[in-house]
Amino acid sequence: MRLIKRIRVTLIVIVLALVGVSYLLPSKAEVSRSITIDAPAAAIFPYVNSMQETEKWSPWLSRDPETKLSYSGPDSGVGNTLNWSSENPQVGTGSQEIVESVENQQVDTALDFGPMGTADASFVLQPEGSGTQVTWGFVSELGMNPMSRWMGLMMDNWVGGDYERGLENLKALVEGQG
Repeated sequence: MRLIKRIRVTLIVIVLALVGVSYLLPSKAEVSRSITIDAPAAAIFPYVNSMQETEKWSPWLSRDPETKLSYSGPDSGVGNTLNWSSENPQVGTGSQEIVESVENQQVDTALDFGPMGTADASFVLQPEGSGTQVTWGFVSELGMNPMSRWMGLMMDNWVGGDYERGLENLKALVEGQG
């Protein structure tokens, strides 16, 4: 009986330590990847300023070709919205809406993953030599949930590779147009 009591106390101490440490972890998860595309910003901007155009280079749609997509709002710019639904847990269900758009410079979007939470994403286009550096960024506020904070540590590993593949797809698409 004494052994069981020690095991319980040890488990409680471990759980409390993990919860306590979680509040020392970052309160937001951030992921960012960049690539230089040999094209002017004006050639790239249409592909990041329209949810319909992101279909052409998205790193996620190849995971589930059966993903259901629907669009609302204008065809591009602020208010352009994508809703998606997939049985594949790596694709999931959610929506993404363009909330700010500065021509040939930046596009900001709001993501809603339903019960999985919300996030903000952005595309920043900056001249670099004869090309354009495209930076795809992601920020998610993790709140006070200890589990979310621990998961936030994994976000770069989970999303970073997808961002790299997406940017490579975008580069191939844009440079192939020229």
